[in-house]
Amino acid sequence: MAAQDKLDDLLRQLRQTRDEVEAEIDRLLEGKREQFNYTLKRGRVVFDRNIRKLHQQERLGSLRFIARAPIGKILSSPVIYGMIIPLVLLDITITLYQHICFRIYKIPRVVRSEYIVIDRHRLPYLNTIQKINCLYCEYGNGMIAYAREIIARTEQYWCPIKHAQRARGVHDREQRFFDYGDADAWRNELQKVRCDWETPDASESKT
Repeated sequence: MAAQDKLDDLLRQLRQTRDEVEAEIDRLLEGKREQFNYTLKRGRVVFDRNIRKLHQQERLGSLRFIARAPIGKILSSPVIYGMIIPLVLLDITITLYQHICFRIYKIPRVVRSEYIVIDRHRLPYLNTIQKINCLYCEYGNGMIAYAREIIARTEQYWCPIKHAQRARGVHDREQRFFDYGDADAWRNELQKVRCDWETPDASESKT
């Protein structure tokens, strides 16, 4: 158990470091809001009027933006934007999935708005095409993060077992999964894991 105790200690240190990083990021964001003269009102970004005018002066018009774009980027745009179709389908289906299945199995539902944040279109120095590009990226990345958490909670309920070999990019909930081959833990503690929906970072610190 010495190795497991050491791992648990390292994970506690990791969670503590994450909390410190998150607190520092919050302080940094507050400083950036002052530096770039904008505030948040009910989640909406509001720029100072003079700053907004300066931003608009920096904006490159959409037609000039297209004229300067290499032909390869223009021709590849349908392929890029075509990916919005599977993303939207995933959004719809996985949202329906969690609203139906999570209610049945009493799994806490994932709050979509905590993962999909749409705000870059409010930047006055972006033209229409650039705003659409930003909308695509922030929606796509937020959507994947949202879906990932839903699938992670599904895995925690149905098969909370660690892999026999290390996999890249595993979600944080995997920390509480059973060791590969630990049949006793699977048999005796499965219901306990199925009820432990506290976020991994919150178990030792803030919620």
